[in-house]
Amino acid sequence: MKNKYLSASANIDPLFHQAKPATTGVLLVNLGTPDAPTAPALRRYLAEFLADGRVIEIPKIIWMLILHGIILRVRPKKSAAKYKTVWTEEGSPLLVISKRQAAAVQTQLGDTASVKLGMRYGNPSIQKALREFQNEGVRKIIVLPLYPQYAAATTGSTFDAVTRELQKWRFVPELHFINNYCDHPLFIDALAASIQEDFNQHGKPEKLLLSYHGMPKRNLELGDPYFCFCQKTTRLVAEKLGLQKNEYLTTFQSRFGYAEWLQPYTDKTLEELAKSGIKNVAIVSPAFSADCLETLEELAVENREIFMHAGGADYRYIPALNDRTDHIGALTVLIKKQLD
Repeated sequence: MKNKYLSASANIDPLFHQAKPATTGVLLVNLGTPDAPTAPALRRYLAEFLADGRVIEIPKIIWMLILHGIILRVRPKKSAAKYKTVWTEEGSPLLVISKRQAAAVQTQLGDTASVKLGMRYGNPSIQKALREFQNEGVRKIIVLPLYPQYAAATTGSTFDAVTRELQKWRFVPELHFINNYCDHPLFIDALAASIQEDFNQHGKPEKLLLSYHGMPKRNLELGDPYFCFCQKTTRLVAEKLGLQKNEYLTTFQSRFGYAEWLQPYTDKTLEELAKSGIKNVAIVSPAFSADCLETLEELAVENREIFMHAGGADYRYIPALNDRTDHIGALTVLIKKQLD
């Protein structure tokens, strides 16, 4: 007599019957970018970004009234004007660079894994990348958020988005989530090398500022380790470069709203340095793995104007690591550790 349970197996996905090597997917994640430097595109992007409870930690009902009643009526136009100043023929700098990073990592890994890019907000989405992995039959996924220093609002939010999608899958693949690499030796080496190259070309500045993306001070008080990870990155880079304590500073940029954020603030520090007689500074942002609006417009342009207007004479922005060979090598090593 034919066993009805055995015969039913013919309808099961053949993936589970084939003795083939497990396929691995590598998902690189960055914050995201609007689709165009226009007010409507910024409105869509900001509506998704600022609705994330990890990003804005106040009661949702109150925040939605503020977001849709005020912010999304005013901010998109102003932000679009800023994005236009950094937009390229290929698109948003963050997306263009992130694509290059993903392609470079794929080259390094060869056919051992399938590498895809997902943005936490905007396109290409994390959901789209994961579903492409699903169609490829991946059995293992390595997620690398491109935020060297863990924060709940960035890395934690990425974990939320990934697991939210995986909750819908019948077969959940093996998941490896790399949540922090602020002190990885190869990352520190690449960051220090990029700074040393600037020093070799332009001379050592009176002050080096390592400017990290800001977070509300309340996040630190609630136990978010981001501030501590930023301090650790700074310390290791300074040691690598042989800097004395009076030669560098850790600061925080990109404030939003009226609450107190992590200090010292980058813009205020630059103004104070210039007024105190410091004429020559260089600034780098170790929290950004790829150049974007916050580095190309805020750091390279806005903060330069603040420093020069206050009496400074020489201001240099040192680019993010982007797709430098040593940076790609560091990311690849992080991934290979999970592959092994």
